[in-house]
Amino acid sequence: MRRQVAFVASSLDNAFKFRQVFSELDVDVSGVSTEQVKGLLKPGAVLDLVVFEAVGSASAHLAEIRSLAENQGVPLLVIVDEQGLSSLDLSDQVPSDFVVSDAGIPECIARVVRLLGGPESDPMADVIVVEDMTINLSTYQVSVAGKPLDLTYLEYALLAFFARHPGRTFSRDMLLQNVWGFDYYGGSRTVDVHVRRIRSKLGPGLAQHLETIRGVGYLWNPE
Repeated sequence: MRRQVAFVASSLDNAFKFRQVFSELDVDVSGVSTEQVKGLLKPGAVLDLVVFEAVGSASAHLAEIRSLAENQGVPLLVIVDEQGLSSLDLSDQVPSDFVVSDAGIPECIARVVRLLGGPESDPMADVIVVEDMTINLSTYQVSVAGKPLDLTYLEYALLAFFARHPGRTFSRDMLLQNVWGFDYYGGSRTVDVHVRRIRSKLGPGLAQHLETIRGVGYLWNPE
């Protein structure tokens, strides 16, 4: 049975981003208002997850949403901005997590998948193996020949994005949109810098899987 997710967005940017997040997952999503999600969290709730953007005026409703989720045993993912981090109070009674508003799509997917975990989930579904490299999408860890690979978060996010979309060519602008999650004012060449660093850390054998498509962008070839 497909998992049921209620999503409340207060900004167009996160509405668009999470539409892409949910498209990668086997879930049914209902985009609802704050008042509607309160109704969905009444007794008899059939939700598997609530994703709530607590930014701006919507943050005033977070305590009530959290309380309702606790009463019904529904996991909660909260989207916050940098200003809201200091006052964020997550539940310790139901599975809860948060992402900041400018988080990239791979991180958002990983957070949603973790909260949707349970007896019905396959833990190996979050693991990608290429030769002797293992990418764990749930723990954000990469290992080669059993040894952890020292990657920055953005290096990990870019590598994980490539590995989750094998055989597809992405332009630099597409990678900025999908991995960085916002317009990077330093220019799209930052992608080249991160690709070079990833290749260097992977070593020559694994680095050959990350191919340059001249005049277009990059492609991950797992073969």
